[in-house]
Amino acid sequence: MVDSQYYLPNDIGVSALDCREAFRLLSPREKMYSHYLSRAAWYGGLAVLLQTSPESANIFVLLQKIFRKQPAAELVPVAIAAGLTSEEYQAFLVYAAGLYANMGNYKSFGDTKFVPNLPKDKLKALVFASQAFTEQPSEMEALWDSCSSALFSLEDKQKQLGLGSKGITTYFSGNCGLEDAELAQKFLDSQNLSAYNTRLFKTEKGGKLSYEVRLASAVKSGTGCVCVLNAHAASENQKKMLEGYRRSFTFGSIDAHKEGSRFWIKDKGPIVESYIGFIESYRDPFGSRGEFEGFVAVVNKAMSERFAKLVSSAEVLLPELPWPRDFEKDTFLKPDFTSLDVLTFAGSGIPAGINIPNYDDIRQSEGFKNVSLGNVLAVAYATQKEKLTFLEEEDKDAYIKWKGPSFEVQVGLHELLGHGSGKLFVQDDQGKFNFDQNTLINPETGEKVTSWYRGNETWDSRFSTIASSYEECRAECVGLYLCLNKLALSIFGHEDQDAEDVVYINWLNMVRAGLLGLEFYTSESSSWRQAHMQARFVILRVLLEAGEGLVRLEEVAGADGRPDARITLDRTKIRTVGKTAIQRFLCKLQVLKATADVAGGRALYDGYSAVTDSGSHNFLRLRDTVLLRKEDRKMFVQANTRVQGEAVELVEYEGSVAGLICSFTERFQEDAEQLENSHILLKAFLWSHVPATQ
Repeated sequence: MVDSQYYLPNDIGVSALDCREAFRLLSPREKMYSHYLSRAAWYGGLAVLLQTSPESANIFVLLQKIFRKQPAAELVPVAIAAGLTSEEYQAFLVYAAGLYANMGNYKSFGDTKFVPNLPKDKLKALVFASQAFTEQPSEMEALWDSCSSALFSLEDKQKQLGLGSKGITTYFSGNCGLEDAELAQKFLDSQNLSAYNTRLFKTEKGGKLSYEVRLASAVKSGTGCVCVLNAHAASENQKKMLEGYRRSFTFGSIDAHKEGSRFWIKDKGPIVESYIGFIESYRDPFGSRGEFEGFVAVVNKAMSERFAKLVSSAEVLLPELPWPRDFEKDTFLKPDFTSLDVLTFAGSGIPAGINIPNYDDIRQSEGFKNVSLGNVLAVAYATQKEKLTFLEEEDKDAYIKWKGPSFEVQVGLHELLGHGSGKLFVQDDQGKFNFDQNTLINPETGEKVTSWYRGNETWDSRFSTIASSYEECRAECVGLYLCLNKLALSIFGHEDQDAEDVVYINWLNMVRAGLLGLEFYTSESSSWRQAHMQARFVILRVLLEAGEGLVRLEEVAGADGRPDARITLDRTKIRTVGKTAIQRFLCKLQVLKATADVAGGRALYDGYSAVTDSGSHNFLRLRDTVLLRKEDRKMFVQANTRVQGEAVELVEYEGSVAGLICSFTERFQEDAEQLENSHILLKAFLWSHVPATQ
């Protein structure tokens, strides 16, 4: 029997992302622009297969070949004849849908491997009985042989992504450890090179270690789609943005991507919003390398009005944050903040909101954009009462009623005033400071600031392995803290008792999420696999530590007799005990980040991240309870677009595993055989080389 952590259940939730009305309202030119942007995103997104695991790309090709010849419904009699039960065939479809949805065989949210929930010999029988195998037996057998062992393997190291002995990663060669990642980062900093679009490989010859930094580029191609895109771009900013991206992907230049991002920031209020590149560093075990993603979405004007009001009020709300004025950015550069309906999101997963670009130098002095993904929020966080775990019965109805509205408030505050706030103290290459080092006082010590970022150092490069989760925790704390503000609540239309209910459910949702976060902790390696969930666990620990009955967490027996847990929050103490605890913790997080105090930041964050069986709560035992009662995240089915004459059509699919599979087989229809047979996706990037020798 396979541990349920490592397979997707047959009844996993699948929802279609609805963008029909948003797409209908676009002009013909905007539809064409969206189409070609989507094609660029989907083809670029194939790189994620290579960034996830060594076997993901071949599994993808295997599945594409099978389902391109026989859709899910047509495979049913083949599966029955091959000896599969209906449950086993459904498990195969769920696995395939999961592979597509995560762009690899590791969960995008949690980085845990998932395997097919059926015997290996049954799956082999189905593959060998397929039409694809009948037509190309040698190639299909070779594909099966190349990936079948890894496809089912649950050796300890292969159970999760990680560096060295802690897991699997393709960002580093298998012989690399943390010390190698640190050495490479120092080299890259010294050469003024970003790690965002790199991988690191280590070899040893004659007792001498050599490191190879491989840079993602596609020198021989990559111009076609962007040339077409420029013909449909709505403004000069969009054209210059796309040209920057083209140069970045052609030559592997992060500077070119930064330049494109600058024009993207200047592209205010577009009807069609997009971003593409190596963006988020959550899945790099060292925290410096970006996973490829690309999205295309249409602005929801009505919802965006609320976010515009929040932006207008930012300069009133920012001074409410609990750090001295000198620790805030010199000027708040008002960003675009829009609600979007996603047409395309290519990558390993779809977030609820985004604050980008992630380049510190641009964010600090030039600005950023925020987006809330409305049609994702509409389906991702819908909750059924019978599936609500760890809450008191009396809280469940209010939780269901207010979770959506409260999460909308949290996402808005988290993205705009969380990620968008806080200064980093920097001394540049010319020795110039962006602060007065002679007078600036650290509010935590009462003494002058003694540390800061130097030269090409960034937040990610200094705080490395904890950077992503630490920053998510800081942003979540900002959301909790500022949701207590009446102005912030009124912007989202919440007044009086409704506003108090929104606050209560927002805080209750956070502490419950902290408990749920234990699913994403690996006890064997004492490591966290998901940045946001680690952040929420840390916040739970802070609020439990605040005491005075603010949060109570107890282990109980469930109605089924199995272990369960209950978490409660005293709503009368949120604005007193709770606010004070978050205020103090949030100030510490910002001060340590601003001053590049890596040692202090690690000590604080690692301390609250610790999962042990000692103290007032046995979190290791609670982790077992969380795993026992966990519910897998939903998967999303996205539409395709296709050009018919002079028009662009939207092609939609049902919200089911079969619909998800069909969307992917039709997504690459135009050059499917070339893509599969020549394994173009395995050559998605030509890696140019920057040698570095120890």
